[in-house]
Amino acid sequence: MLDLGKKKIEKEGLGDKIHLQQGDSETINFPDHSFDAVMVAFGIVMNVIAPMLGFNLGGTGTTSLLVMCFIYGMIGSFVSLLMSKWLAKRSTGTQVIEQPSTQLEVWLVETVRRLAQNVNIDMPEVGIFDNPSPNAFATGWNKNKALVAVSTGLLQSMNQEEVEAVLAHEIGHVANGDMVTLAL
Repeated sequence: MLDLGKKKIEKEGLGDKIHLQQGDSETINFPDHSFDAVMVAFGIVMNVIAPMLGFNLGGTGTTSLLVMCFIYGMIGSFVSLLMSKWLAKRSTGTQVIEQPSTQLEVWLVETVRRLAQNVNIDMPEVGIFDNPSPNAFATGWNKNKALVAVSTGLLQSMNQEEVEAVLAHEIGHVANGDMVTLAL
C-alpha cells in the first residue's frame, strides 16, 4: 500500500482491483485489467487491421506515425464512448435502481421517467452513488441508452424541487447528446 498523505493506493493480488482511498470515508475501485485490454486492442489494430487497409505501420516516417495515431485515437475514443456508462457505474459505485424500494427511489425514478418522456427519449437507467458532495451526472453511448445518477449528498442537501431541477439539467444533457461529446 502506498500512503500519499491522506490518499492511499492499494493493490490486491494479481488481477484484482486497485483501490484509491481518500481519508477514512471514500474508496474508488478501478479494474486492474483495463490497460491490458487496451494494449491487446492496440496490437490487433496495428498488426492486423492496418495492414489489411493497406497501411504499412512498420516505417519510421511521419506518415506512418500520423496514421497510427489517428487509428489509435479513433478506436480509443469509440471504445471509451461504448464503455462510458459501465466505467461511470464502476468508478462511482453507482447502484442502479432496478426496483424502487423506498419512497425516495420511487419519486426519483418517476421524476426521471416524466422528464425523459417530455423530451421524447427512452427511460434512462437511474442510480444513486454514495458521496457526501451534491453531485449528479448523465452518461451513455446514446440518448436512448443513458444513465442518470445522483449522489447521496445531493439528495440530502436539496429539496425535491431542487433535485428535480438537477435531474432536468441531466436529462437535457442526455436529450442533446452532450454525454457523447463529454465521453469522447
